[in-house]
Amino acid sequence: MYAVIQTGGKQYRVQPGDKVKVESLDAEAGQEIAFENVLMIQSDDGIKIGQPFVSGGKVTATVVANGRHPKIRIIKFRRRKHHMKQAGHRQNYTEVRINEISA
Repeated sequence: MYAVIQTGGKQYRVQPGDKVKVESLDAEAGQEIAFENVLMIQSDDGIKIGQPFVSGGKVTATVVANGRHPKIRIIKFRRRKHHMKQAGHRQNYTEVRINEISA
C-alpha cells in the first residue's frame, strides 16, 4: 500500500514506515500530524485517483525532527570582468515517519 501526498508545493510517494523530509512544517518533534491532500492511494482494493484529491483520503505521520539541509553554494562569475559574487542557502525541513494510510 502506498499513497501520493502533496505538501509544501511538492508531491511525495509514501508508504507506512517511510521517513520523508518534507518542507518545513509548524510542528514539534513527537507530534502527530495528518496530510489531507492525498492525490492517489494504491491498496489491495485497487487504485483510487483523486480529482484533484481523494475524498476521505488521509495519511497520518509522526514528526521525527526539524532540521536544515546542507549548504548550497551559489557562485556568479564573469570572466575577464573582475566580477565574482558568492552566496549560500540552507533550506529548512521537517522529517516525518509515515504511520498509516486511510481512504
